[in-house]
Amino acid sequence: MSVNIRLQRHGSKKRPFYFIVVANSVSPRDGRFIEKLGTYNPLTVPATIFLDRERSLYWLENGAQPTNTCRNILSYKGVLYLRHLKRGVSLGLFDESAVQDKFDKWIAEHETTVAKRQEAHRKHKSDKRHAISAESVRKVEEKNAAKVAAATAETVNSEESASEAPAEQTEG
Repeated sequence: MSVNIRLQRHGSKKRPFYFIVVANSVSPRDGRFIEKLGTYNPLTVPATIFLDRERSLYWLENGAQPTNTCRNILSYKGVLYLRHLKRGVSLGLFDESAVQDKFDKWIAEHETTVAKRQEAHRKHKSDKRHAISAESVRKVEEKNAAKVAAATAETVNSEESASEAPAEQTEG
């Protein structure tokens, strides 16, 4: 029996939400599965992923094949890196404490990178919002200035015509 790590779609129309599951390769996409490993919500920025690393690593070591998207998710969460480090232990390149140190260091770097991305997205979004509001304020101010200019020009013209009319009457 071939086993895959794949996504199982949930959520409503145009609002996807996925379970990361281990399932038989012949099972339907949203059908029966062996174990639920986590969840994936692609609608948030960055995407929200909850994953049981230990169980994911267990299934990878026992021959489960992840789909392309799940492979990217496992890589993003560090499961594939942890598997790579554990292979180094089995080859005798380093011991378990070195694996844990390297993985903890990687996790810390990864979390700072994700935090920077979130902050950059938040800043970009607020800058865009401010630019749009500043532009709309500028347009409204231009329209108001044009109305005021037209009104003053009209009053100046009416005052000039009013001052010219009595001057003509006195000469006649």
